[in-house]
Amino acid sequence: MASKPRAFAKVFLPALPPPPLLTAPVFSRRPTTRGAGAAAMSAAAPAPAQAPRKWEGLVDEALEREVLGACLDQAPERRRIREAFKNVQLSIDHCLFKSYERNSRGVEIFSKCWFPENRSMRAIVCLCHGYGDTCTFFLDGVARKIASAGYGVFALDYPGFGLSEGLHGYIPSFDTLVDDVSEHFSKVKGNPEYRGLPSFLFGQSMGGAVALKVHFKQPNEWNGAILVAPMCKIADDVVPPWPIQQVLIFMAKLLPKEKLVPQKDLAELAFKENKKQEQCSFNVIAYKDKPRLRTALEMLKTTQEIERRLEEVSLPLIILHGEADLVTDPAVSKALYEKAKNQDKKLCLYEGAYHAILDGEPDETIFQVLDDIISWLDQHSTREEGMSS
Repeated sequence: MASKPRAFAKVFLPALPPPPLLTAPVFSRRPTTRGAGAAAMSAAAPAPAQAPRKWEGLVDEALEREVLGACLDQAPERRRIREAFKNVQLSIDHCLFKSYERNSRGVEIFSKCWFPENRSMRAIVCLCHGYGDTCTFFLDGVARKIASAGYGVFALDYPGFGLSEGLHGYIPSFDTLVDDVSEHFSKVKGNPEYRGLPSFLFGQSMGGAVALKVHFKQPNEWNGAILVAPMCKIADDVVPPWPIQQVLIFMAKLLPKEKLVPQKDLAELAFKENKKQEQCSFNVIAYKDKPRLRTALEMLKTTQEIERRLEEVSLPLIILHGEADLVTDPAVSKALYEKAKNQDKKLCLYEGAYHAILDGEPDETIFQVLDDIISWLDQHSTREEGMSS
C-alpha cells in the first residue's frame, strides 16, 4: 500500500533583491628590488586582458566565481550552490510550497507546488520539465501563471536534475525516470484534498516525452495533456550523424556517464530573444554540459519509441510548437495531432517561433501561448466539472 503523502512544507519567501555588490579589496603593492629600467618596462607592459564577467553589475565577483566554478555532479553541491545563489534567483523564483521526499527506490526527490489564492482549485496540473531545466526557474513563472487561473500545479526535479539526488544530467533508464514521475504524481492525486479533481499532464520539450510515457503507463488516469514543443523526435540538425551514433552507442556500454556527445549550443537554438537567452545563465543548477553517453542514448531510444506509438495517444490533448523549432521536430507534433486516436485534440503552431515558446520568445508570443494553455484548461475543467456534478 502506498504510504500517505507527506504534507508539503509551507514556505513563504519574499522576493529579495540581489545581494549587494562587494567592493574589491585594495592591496598595497610590495616594494620591488628590480632596477629602474625593469620597473619602467613593467609599467609600460599592458595588463593581461581580463575575461568578461558573466553577471557583472548583478552578482558579487566572488559569488560568481564560486557558482561558475562548482562541480554540480551530485545533489549536495547543487543544493549548496542554489542556496548561495538564492537571493539573486528569488526575484524570479518564488518558492510557495516545497519538499524533499524519498521515493520507493530510496532516491530523494525535490518537488514544488503552487496553489491559487483566494479561490477554489478547479483541477490539478502536473508539470514535467525539460532536459535543460528544473522546476525552480523558468518553469516557476509558468506554474505561477497557471495557478493564478485557479489550478493546483505540481512539479518535481527528476533524479539527477535540479535539487533531486542523482548524478547530474544522467538518465540510466528513461523508463525508470518515468516510473519515478508517475509514482510522485500518483501520490499527489491520491491526496484526499485533491481526489476527484480533474488532472492534467503538462510536458515541455523532454518533459513532453515524459508526459506521453506516463500516459502510456497510465492510459486511463488522466483527463488530458498539454504538450509544449514535445520531444517526440529530436530534430535532425541536433542528432549526430549515423556513423557517430553507432560509435556513441558502443561507447555508452563502456563509459555510460562520460560527457562525450557532441552538441550545438541549445540555448542559442532554443531562445529567439538574446536577453532571455542570457537569463539561462542564472539557472545555475540546470544541466548545461555535453550530454552523457547513456543519457543521449536513452533520449534517442525514447523518441524512436514515441514516434512508433503516436496512434496509442488516447487522451484529450493540446500541442503547442514553434514552427521554426530546431531542437524538437514540429513535423512530428503535426503527426501526433493527426494520429492520436482521441478526436478531442488541438494543435497550435506559432509562426517563426523557436523551441522555447514559453521562455525565449517576445513577450506577446509567450502571453499568447499561456492564454492558449489556460483557455484549453478552462474548457476541459468546466467539462469535467459538469460531468461530475
